[in-house]
Amino acid sequence: MAHFASILKLFLVISLLNSCFSSRIIGRTLVPDDTQYNLLQYHKGPLLSGKISINLIWYGKFKPSQRAIIADFISSLSTTTSAQSQPSVASWWKQIENYYHLANSKNPPSLYLYLGQQILDENYSLGKSLTRQNIVQLASKSQQKNAINVVLTADDVTGAVVSKGNKNYYSKSKFAYIWVGNSETQCPGYCAWPFHQPQYGPQNPPLIPPNNDVGLDGMVINLGRLLAGTTTNPFGNGYYQGPAEAPLEAASACPGVYAKGAYPGYAGDLLVDPTTGASYNAHGTNGRKFVLPAIYDLSTTTCSTLPMYWSMRSKKQVESARPTAISAYNPRIGLCV
Repeated sequence: MAHFASILKLFLVISLLNSCFSSRIIGRTLVPDDTQYNLLQYHKGPLLSGKISINLIWYGKFKPSQRAIIADFISSLSTTTSAQSQPSVASWWKQIENYYHLANSKNPPSLYLYLGQQILDENYSLGKSLTRQNIVQLASKSQQKNAINVVLTADDVTGAVVSKGNKNYYSKSKFAYIWVGNSETQCPGYCAWPFHQPQYGPQNPPLIPPNNDVGLDGMVINLGRLLAGTTTNPFGNGYYQGPAEAPLEAASACPGVYAKGAYPGYAGDLLVDPTTGASYNAHGTNGRKFVLPAIYDLSTTTCSTLPMYWSMRSKKQVESARPTAISAYNPRIGLCV
């Protein structure tokens, strides 16, 4: 019984790791019902399509080098796959195309994301304790048409919005927005995994972040997850699973899965840079490397991760680095079995 309780606690922690300190939808819960987990259902609503500007609203103190990490990630999304080393950010994002084809197989809409406006609010114009309405105010500072406005808050920003999510659009004007916070100092045990040891569960060594910044590399993971959900379920009636007010979406349906072999407490068999020892699973522009979450594959009803290329890391190294599994993991339903 005690063993089961510890496994259950670990699973709950892994779920928290994937939703805290970033938001688009309030709460993300898993319902262990095979009929609901067969696939993400399409609810006939619009998907974001066309040329979409990703506008960044930086709130608080960020170094130029930190802002460059996020900017390079956004720029990597729509860079041609052939222009990036493999596996790439572009090939990771290309998995989202399947959602568009299934929504309209005869004439699937296209989607192109590009880096748009960047706004700096380094003087904390709304203070350091933000409410949900404050996030909407900040998101409203940039253009709203054909855009996703991303509010990024520094590690010293707190408030109710930190622990409670917020929808991705303002009900009166319906523009898409995302909030992602830097969790390095406030809740790293919950929010910065796998680059920080978890608050509970097996205390395996944390991964070395690919850009040498625990907070910003964690923000990339959350931003990638939320962009996948925002484009395929922008207004709550696109692709999702479970209750509309607490849905699982394209990437949040795969909590804690970053590479093949993942299970609660272990991110998967990621690549490792032989020089820095940093883990990653995708190449980006300007020589960047990133860790990105799995995308739910509608055709196979499994969590799809990028294929790993073992030239940088031998299978023997992977096996020696992999901790002993505490339980089997079924990525299809996100539950220990």
